[in-house]
Amino acid sequence: MARKPLFGGDFVEHFGRMGFRDSDFCKQLALVALFAVAMGYLEAAVVAYLRELYYPEGFVFPLKGMPGRIIAIELAREFATIVMLAAIAGIAGRKRWERFGYFLTLFGIWDIFYYVWLKVMLGWPSTLVDWDMLFLIPVPWIAPVIAPVLVALLMTVCGILITRRIAGGGEFLPGRLAWMGGVLATFAILYSFMRDTKASTGQGSPDAYSYPLLVIGLALYIGVFALTWRKSLGQQRTQ
Repeated sequence: MARKPLFGGDFVEHFGRMGFRDSDFCKQLALVALFAVAMGYLEAAVVAYLRELYYPEGFVFPLKGMPGRIIAIELAREFATIVMLAAIAGIAGRKRWERFGYFLTLFGIWDIFYYVWLKVMLGWPSTLVDWDMLFLIPVPWIAPVIAPVLVALLMTVCGILITRRIAGGGEFLPGRLAWMGGVLATFAILYSFMRDTKASTGQGSPDAYSYPLLVIGLALYIGVFALTWRKSLGQQRTQ
């Protein structure tokens, strides 16, 4: 018996039929993307100011100490960033998973263009394996630039696919196995970002990054998405 493709045999035909022919969806997606690109610029501008103050010779590890008041402001700013992304996703989407898809799209484009704008403003990163401080909540995250960029690319692609599918009248229905895989993938990637506390909070130099954890997390996300997509197609055909 021939094995069925992971996404279902009619994936290309199905997505082509849904396509990007809906002008309303394309306009909304363009506006969402424009917001994310502009927000990436604002984020990069703030970081450019901070680096001018604390790393005038260029951003390198080990990290320098910052006053507690500045750290508190940065924590609140990062939380506000997530609130803003969630708010735009809530406005753009009508259904739960459509909003989630828009949130993924916003987050992915924002994160990618954050690095694009830093390159324009500061000429940094010089390579994709330069180390960066990614986030501060709940503890500092650090990783080579390529790690968050790959995650952001996957978020963008999956987010667009989800929102387009739901906008075209389809469904996105993750099951229990998908939820378990998603949780494991999230744990693997976040642990790869947070595990080196010596460098993130102890002002030391980073240890070697755990690329295997990143690959495991990305592979799990792709598998979970593919299985959910296939299940959703199958359920729609039976309705």
